[in-house]
Order: sequence, then C-alpha cells, then structure tokens
Amino acid sequence: MADTHTSISSSRPLDASQRVFGLRDHASLWFSLGVGLLVMQVGAYLVPAMGTQAALFAILVGSIVGAGLLAWVAQIGCERGLSSAALISQTLGSRFARLPVILNIVQLLGWTAFELVVMRDGSAAIVKQLTGVDAAWVPYAATLLLGGLLLALARGSMVRLVRRFVGRYGLPLVIASLVWLTVQFVLAAQAQGFEAFWQRPGNGSMSTIAAVDLVMAMPVSWLPLVADYARYGKSGLSARRGTWIGYAIANTWCYALGVLVVSTAQPGLDLVTTLLLAQGGLIALGLILIDEMDNAYGDVHSGAVSLNFLRPGTSVSSWGMVMAGVSVAAAMVLPMHSLEPFLLMLSSVFVPLFGVVISQLAAQGRSREVAIAWGPAAVWLLGIAVFHLSPKIAPALGSAIPALVVTLAVGSLLRSRGHDGPVPSVSGA
Repeated sequence: MADTHTSISSSRPLDASQRVFGLRDHASLWFSLGVGLLVMQVGAYLVPAMGTQAALFAILVGSIVGAGLLAWVAQIGCERGLSSAALISQTLGSRFARLPVILNIVQLLGWTAFELVVMRDGSAAIVKQLTGVDAAWVPYAATLLLGGLLLALARGSMVRLVRRFVGRYGLPLVIASLVWLTVQFVLAAQAQGFEAFWQRPGNGSMSTIAAVDLVMAMPVSWLPLVADYARYGKSGLSARRGTWIGYAIANTWCYALGVLVVSTAQPGLDLVTTLLLAQGGLIALGLILIDEMDNAYGDVHSGAVSLNFLRPGTSVSSWGMVMAGVSVAAAMVLPMHSLEPFLLMLSSVFVPLFGVVISQLAAQGRSREVAIAWGPAAVWLLGIAVFHLSPKIAPALGSAIPALVVTLAVGSLLRSRGHDGPVPSVSGA
C-alpha cells in the first residue's frame, strides 16, 4: 500500500488497505504537531495574569479537555474513513458545506504562511547568534529555503512522512530538546528561588476559565484538520487514544515551558532570545524549529485535501504544492503578524462547527446526503454568535467553551428529536 495521493479521494471513505496508522503513529504525529514555538509563546501570556500554580492548573485542564475534543473528532473521522471536508458535508449538506470548506482553505493558507514567518524569525535569530549577521536579506533567504523544503514535503507521501520521519527520527529529537530546555529553565528557576516562582501570585487580570479557554485554543485549532489524518487509522479507538495522549502531553509541556521560560527571563528579553541564551539553547531551538515544519506541512496537506474535495480532478499532492507555493509567497510579501487577528477570527468559525459535527456524527449510522441541512446549519451559526458575544457578555467565560457547550447541547437535542443526520432540503441534493 502506498499513499500515492492520486488514488485517494477526499469525498469517499478510505479502503481498509490504506488504513495503516496504529496508536503509536497517531500519538507520534499529534505529539509532534502539538510541539511548537508558537505554543510556548501563547503559554507565556498566562503570566503574570495568573499565579504559577493557577496557570499550571489551567494548562492541565485545558490540554486534557481540548485534546479530548480533538480525539473525539479523530475517532469519528477514523470510523467513517472520511476527510474533514466530507464530515462537514455530511453535517451541513453538500452545498452549504462549501462555505466552511473554502474558509478552512483560506485560514490554512494563512496559518502556513504564519508558521513560515515564525520559523523564519527564529532562523534569523539563530543566524545572528552564530555569525552576528543581521542583514535584511536573511529573513527572505530563510523563507525561500524553508519554502523549498515545504514544497518537497508537499509533493511526497504523508503516510511515509509520519511513519518514517516523524515517528522514527523527529520525535526522539524534539523530546530530547524539550527535556534539555526544561532542565535548563528549572535550574534557572532554582537559582532565582524556586519557592518564590512556585508561590508567585498573579495580578488577577485573567480568570481560570478564560485561561483554560486560551489553553484550549491550540488543540481546538486543529479540529478542521484532524480527520484528514485520523482516517488513515486502523481503528477508531486507537485514533482517539493516540491523538488524545500525544497532543495532551505536548500541549501541556509546551504551555508549561512557556510559563517557565518567561518567568525566569531577564527583563526586556523575548522568549526566543531567552531560549537562545540558555545553555545548549541554540541546538534545542533549532530542533524545535525543524519540528515546526511539520505544523506547516500539516496545514498544507489538510488544505490540499479540502481542495481535492472541491476539485477532485486534481490530486492531493498537486494541490499541496499549490498550497505551499501560495503560502511562501504570502510569507514573503504580507505582514503576517498584523494579519494574525484576522486568522484568529477565521478560526473562530470552526470551534462551533465541530461542536455541531460531533453532535450529529458521534453516533453510528449513515447521514443522508442533502444540499443544505437547515437544522445543523442554524446551530452552527448560533455557535458562531455565541463565540463572539460571550467575551462581551461574560468575559470570564472566554469564547471556545461557551460556543462548544451550546453547539453540542443544541445539536444533540436536534438529533434526539428525530433529525438523524441532515434534514433534506426543498431544493434537493
């Protein structure tokens, strides 16, 4: 069996011969995808808003709950053998589903470009640390080099990448780098007074629920992608367990490391510079930046699967190269850091969407293919409204948790009242 891309359709279930991922493959992939410099930077936002112990509690709860939701969708995708785009189609109807699928492609292009910028900035910092060169051409050269690697990966086999590179080589190296950095910054905390670090209070500007919401932001951001990988699993149970275990550990570790690093940093230094100044930090940061490439690849591959769903005449690998090329161009010319709020706004539509997907497809049974599933579509729109209104009405509750609770509850009620899958539309399929 080979993941040739050309023989795989995003619209139909995978054959049994194509399902090769076991628990270890799922866990390795999602641990690797859960590790990233961006995750550490977001973790740093928790302090000084919260005390150390409160921040670590929020990290643990948010990681377990967020990774659990990710694992739930992974199980659904694996058991049905369907891509994320196909799951959305079964939930909202084939015609209406095109809207979120297209939005997903746009956000994946943006996040791929953003990942390239994060890797570019980190690479430029390493070059400056090693050589003292701080020229304007360095970021552009780094972007082109990283983009070329991404294009090569997009052309290849996703299954081989996960099983041969991530599982065998990438995972041990990134774990070693995380262990090294953790030890270095624990020693730094001890040198500064570990008891003071552990007992440090927050300034009260962030509630525990809002912090949990922030921690959940990373795992739930992968909800529109997880089925594109889980569908290659041998069983739904191993897909759920592997995804949950792998991502929960990585998310907890990186968020906590972000808190530890920023708590021991010298005043005025950012997280990347602090990592570089640690003993062995240059090598460890380099390995983390290499691992960051699989996050960009994850976005590219899932975007290609969605494009193949919309235009099945072009193979996944060909669409992947298009995704990679456009993302590299965007990273070269667009102010991606300024566009981050726009990308976060786009991402907000997928948290309630997959609350609806879970409520409609978690139960076994075949959903009917229709043009527009009015009930689930209305629940999705309700969830988007809750996501954006909740911080204004009840800031302490955050956004993701209220939106997920509402869509799961209302969607489940809709299904229990006899709407087993999408309701046929008057216009026909």
